Amino acid sequence: MPQPEPVPGDRPDYAELFAALPVAVLVIDPDDRITHANAVAEQMLCVSERLMLGQPLAAILPPPQGLEAGDGFGFAVYDIAIETVRGIRMRVDFVETGIADHPGWRVVTLHNAAGSRRLAQSSDRSSGARAAVGAAAMLAHEIRNPLSGIRGAAQLLGPGELTCLITTEVDRIAGLIDRMQEFGDTRPLPLSGENIYPLLAHVRGVAQAGFARGVRIEERYDPSLPLALVNRDALTQVLINLLKNAREAVAGVREPLLTITTGYRHGITRSDGGQRVPLPIEVCVIDNGPGAPADIVEHLFDPFVSGKPEGQGLGLALVDKLVRDMGGLVQYAREGDPPATILRLLLPRAQG
Repeated sequence: MPQPEPVPGDRPDYAELFAALPVAVLVIDPDDRITHANAVAEQMLCVSERLMLGQPLAAILPPPQGLEAGDGFGFAVYDIAIETVRGIRMRVDFVETGIADHPGWRVVTLHNAAGSRRLAQSSDRSSGARAAVGAAAMLAHEIRNPLSGIRGAAQLLGPGELTCLITTEVDRIAGLIDRMQEFGDTRPLPLSGENIYPLLAHVRGVAQAGFARGVRIEERYDPSLPLALVNRDALTQVLINLLKNAREAVAGVREPLLTITTGYRHGITRSDGGQRVPLPIEVCVIDNGPGAPADIVEHLFDPFVSGKPEGQGLGLALVDKLVRDMGGLVQYAREGDPPATILRLLLPRAQG
């Protein structure tokens, strides 16, 4: 009796499985040229698969020292610093494995920093954000009412230095609670197709009129960028937060410079339930400051992590939450020569 035909789409094919792998994977042929790259590899290296195909591996990712001395049965080195030809620096676990029965063919996998601590910059951040949501809701409920009482009692004392000190500190704590409450809003953001250039002009104007007054802000824009699928208010808040961080980062620099860039990146995607969702629209906020301390880079987008003594560690965590709510990704990198700090937003394109 003939067996029934499988239902189309009932099982994923190998191409779909390869694309959905949660680690960066490159397939290399016997001539040392790249023949395949999955979505995570595109994100990590900031190069589309289309541009990598046929390129020597060393033209995209110079292999670590010692690889040339491999015995042909595999090579692995863990938690090493590497730099792509585009100047992107990262710490990775680099593993190369031969493909059985295909001499000369091999697979290279890249795991972000010892056991994929920041794998696709997703699961750890998401769990941290969920913890922050619970903390925000609890603290807002438990602290706001007593704060109102303290402020009211202080005002009854009448004007004076001590009263001013109390009310100032109460207002500061209330402001912190307000920011934490933003993590507790789990409602889906309404998204629409937006021309981001008027929004960027507004954000730049806000910065130059206030917190970035006197600091040079350069623009390097792709004039042909299509509409982005975003929430206007959320993206405005994200960009203001990033510019504020950049301004603070260059406070000790002799010639501070902030740069805003846009671009269209073919092949950049994220994985969503096994599907590849294109994120072609790139917006970068760049500064020539010293960058984040090395010991917190891996957790830069986690709540309550900050490299500033007075920092609360909520700004970048909120940026990450809002960008994810819009279906995008945010990445931190040190690139260029001399190196600059880049906060890169990758956003979906509006349909139509």
